[in-house]
Amino acid sequence: MRSPLPPKLEAGVDDFALVLFEAVELLRGLRRRRSAVQEARNAVAEWSARHPAAQAQLVVDVRPGTPVVDYDLLLNHPGGGTVAVSTPVDDGVPWLMDHSTHWAAGYLLSVDRVRVPVAEALAMTRTLSRRDKAVHDEIVEQCIVNNEVLADDEPVGDDELREAAEEIRRMWRLHDRAATLAWLAEMGMSGPQFEAFIAGVARRRRFRRRKEAELGPAYLSAHRPDFDLVRALWATGAQPVNGELLHGLGGLLGYGEAQVTLGERRARDLPGPLRDAPMGTVIGPVRHGDGYLTGIVLERRPAEEDPATVAEAGAAAFADWLAARRRVASIEWHWL
Repeated sequence: MRSPLPPKLEAGVDDFALVLFEAVELLRGLRRRRSAVQEARNAVAEWSARHPAAQAQLVVDVRPGTPVVDYDLLLNHPGGGTVAVSTPVDDGVPWLMDHSTHWAAGYLLSVDRVRVPVAEALAMTRTLSRRDKAVHDEIVEQCIVNNEVLADDEPVGDDELREAAEEIRRMWRLHDRAATLAWLAEMGMSGPQFEAFIAGVARRRRFRRRKEAELGPAYLSAHRPDFDLVRALWATGAQPVNGELLHGLGGLLGYGEAQVTLGERRARDLPGPLRDAPMGTVIGPVRHGDGYLTGIVLERRPAEEDPATVAEAGAAAFADWLAARRRVASIEWHWL
């Protein structure tokens, strides 16, 4: 039986053969490190500009727990459709075949250029401690910081690595070698993977410190009253508390149930009704949360530009910066 005739080759196929050849050589020459991803994107963009008809797109797969990445190159075929080019350089198995049938299998979410495996997201939850924020928002914010350090190839110093390692040990209560080895086995991390993990933590810590230092002074200048030191007394409860009772706390003994707080806070950390209250003025009773609040400001000291205050302003500014980045980030949850 005669074989069917091959289809007629479309115009431009000879040119596309050259594009394929160059694409393979391009992929083989890309550095497969997380720190080199932006360099790879730039190289592909420069090459693609010489072959606009191919509309080349670089696909980057970031391997969890390792600084190594894999690349594919998607090219438009002159006859229609898309050709995917992969050039594995180690075991000869394309990374797509090493993964499940769907590219997102095993991933919890993608945030801009960062994809988060389920195991890595579970590890993240151990370090999330802010009770005023949903867990999924905190995970997204960690991914945003990861995006910022993808192209960071500045060497990590010994002190930075030591501080990052101490932070991880405190979080996971790894007080000795045995506990650390047991944790590595539980997480499925090799020694080199652990070193890469610590280096990643160090880079994120460095980015945060620099961003806070950059944003802190201007934020303090714009929000100075929020950082006033305020000493206040307030009572909260299901029923209104007579403000006169605050002048003599003994009067509260006859009250049913109330929580009384006396302390010094930054103005921004006080209950809302007290943040801008004048000194000596009784506020309330007013509705607050599920009950009522009555309070009085005993002392208010204007914020100064000392290192501690600037540092607190930097932390607040960084939180606002993260929230703003989260609102514009490309976020895709793969479990939904």
